[in-house]
Amino acid sequence: MSNTPWKTDKWFTSPWNFAPKVRETLNIPKKLKIHDVSLRDGEQQAGLIFKKDQKVAIADRLAELGVHRIEAGMPAVSPQDEAAIKEIVKRSEAPDSPEIFAFARCVKDDVKRAHDCGVKGIVIEIPASEHMVEYAYNWTMEKAIELSIESTALAKELGLYTVFFPIDGTRAEIGWFTSLINKVAEEGHMDALAIVDTLGGLTPSTVPYLVREIKKVIDKPLEAHFHDDFGMGSANTVLALVNGAEVAHTTISSIGERAGNASYEDVAMSLLTMYDYDIGINYDKIYDLSVWLQQVSGFRVPQNRGIVGDDIFNIESGIISGWYKNCAKDHPLELSPYRAALTGHPDWQVVVGKFSGPPTVHIHCEKLGIPVGSPEQVQEVVLKIKARAYEKHGLLSTHEFESIARSVFC
Repeated sequence: MSNTPWKTDKWFTSPWNFAPKVRETLNIPKKLKIHDVSLRDGEQQAGLIFKKDQKVAIADRLAELGVHRIEAGMPAVSPQDEAAIKEIVKRSEAPDSPEIFAFARCVKDDVKRAHDCGVKGIVIEIPASEHMVEYAYNWTMEKAIELSIESTALAKELGLYTVFFPIDGTRAEIGWFTSLINKVAEEGHMDALAIVDTLGGLTPSTVPYLVREIKKVIDKPLEAHFHDDFGMGSANTVLALVNGAEVAHTTISSIGERAGNASYEDVAMSLLTMYDYDIGINYDKIYDLSVWLQQVSGFRVPQNRGIVGDDIFNIESGIISGWYKNCAKDHPLELSPYRAALTGHPDWQVVVGKFSGPPTVHIHCEKLGIPVGSPEQVQEVVLKIKARAYEKHGLLSTHEFESIARSVFC
């Protein structure tokens, strides 16, 4: 850790994050991993479909990014998915390649098919809440337990690293949940346990407690699989990691079922800039990967979405334009918590719109080589910009600004 881990030449977050009383509450494992589920849970975003070649290309991009694991899909979904998983496995044979996992139901045939794809590990799901077992699956609890034991035992027999994945575990009755975990660990098999917040209903204040309680029950590595229904998926994932979980299940730009999954961008950047933990990815590829995924999939992220939104380094406000004019060159971290180059995002630009002020006029006139007139003339340009913005209901183009400025100053 540097002397000021909250302030480097690339980011500037809060020193309060590193107060001794804060840091002493953390229990960050020595090695954290990103387990990307974009090709499985991410593709469950309604209407999102990846063809085989797209899946392979996404896996290649994730490998370039440096993620530690790729959940390449579920072989039982379709022959195309199975073929994609096999191809991804073939392309991941180098020593520094991500580990390739497959996803399976608690069905022995699913486990066999995953093994036949050549994957290193498997994520095996089972409904873990009594209400979901009864109402969503129409099973008995005995059946759920029996299938869990059989399928995980087979995975062990086949030499697969096994992550036991109890669906809806965060809404399960705690006694039943811990009983299921212990029974599968003793009579079946698990190398790791996923804490699965299927419907995104955990609060951030609950996560540290939950991780600690589960660690009391079972001595296995924990993995965090949190959804974003209330906008807390990424925050909850970070909290799980800094309190002892070892693996984060994430997707690219939060694609996934319903409101999506925790975003790897949010998790990795939060750990780096607010916890001084470098998860080991190539951060400068973050923005390009999100843009590329949107291009190939048709999925769009909000333009103001943190880290990967197209407009997050755009400035319209006259006040902030003044900041930019005064300190962008020598003190850019007064403008944002991190430098755009850290994630490969295009750098700051001052745009022209309703909230523009005199600094905006000076900045753009300097770029265009237009001599600036008196303060009264500058204010006249500002008023004309605002009027045009109201009329257009949006930002002005460079041509529109130039026309207004020249009409007043020239």
